[in-house]
Amino acid sequence: MKILLTLLFAPLIALAILYFVFPGRLVAIGRWLLRKRGGTVQKSVTVDGRAWPYLEGGDPARPTLLLVHGFAGDKDNWSMIAPYLTQGYHVIAPDLPGFGENERNPDLAYDIAAQTARLKAFADALGLDRPHIAGNSMGGWIALRYAIDYPAALASLTLLNNAGIEGANESDLQKQAANQDYNPLVLANLEDADRLVAMVVHKPPHIPSRLKPVLYADGLRYRDQLDSIFWIIANEGRDHPLNGRLGDVKVPTLILWGRHDRLLDVSCVPVLEAGIAGSVSHIFEHVGHVPMIEDPKATAGVIKGFLAQRA
Repeated sequence: MKILLTLLFAPLIALAILYFVFPGRLVAIGRWLLRKRGGTVQKSVTVDGRAWPYLEGGDPARPTLLLVHGFAGDKDNWSMIAPYLTQGYHVIAPDLPGFGENERNPDLAYDIAAQTARLKAFADALGLDRPHIAGNSMGGWIALRYAIDYPAALASLTLLNNAGIEGANESDLQKQAANQDYNPLVLANLEDADRLVAMVVHKPPHIPSRLKPVLYADGLRYRDQLDSIFWIIANEGRDHPLNGRLGDVKVPTLILWGRHDRLLDVSCVPVLEAGIAGSVSHIFEHVGHVPMIEDPKATAGVIKGFLAQRA
């Protein structure tokens, strides 16, 4: 009986030790399990002298789906949706320069054109032949610019709550950042994390207190640089939105949005629909800014349905 009880409670004891004593290892294990479930592994490629970490999964013989994360995000923003995508696609999800484990050089240019050119160089370095490209938020803006700048270099475009477009209504983010003296997307401290998560996600999960220092370490460590990058792209979005260039998108395009997005208002959807000929859209009524995290199964279902119709 003692042996049986020991076997039953040993995993719980191990988790408790990890949570209270080694929370960093617990987060690392969770990240590894997510990647394992999605069938992805981390790799790296050198592009213009810079190491690009990325996740890869699925059959390389299948069509490639290149996934581009948003501001302050990283390649693991796609780990929850990966299990539903690697079944039928070759999935590639990089860390963009300035984010994740990529180079965080403050002297680099972080405007959208520069990041788009770097993403094209990354795709060329991996030999990706006309991948399907999907991007969220800032990554959606980069994906949209990719379709405009390199129209023959991608097979389709999927935009998930993408930045770079002006809708009819201002978002909460735009209102809060209007005076340029407050950045709602940069953490002030650990206590500020709950506010930030609630702004991004419609139904925010509970984040255990012991894990917060690990989960938000990079956000605090690189706070000043993230703030600088934010204002670069925020000012570009205000002064040079892509509304007038949407007609240059010639590839099949899917537009996905969360009804409760507080960062980028859902009124951007009709602007994109009107500007991109033949585009189709889907609005999720129960999510906010990151559909691939808030409801990965449903989001993957819409993406796969869209791609299957255009195979």
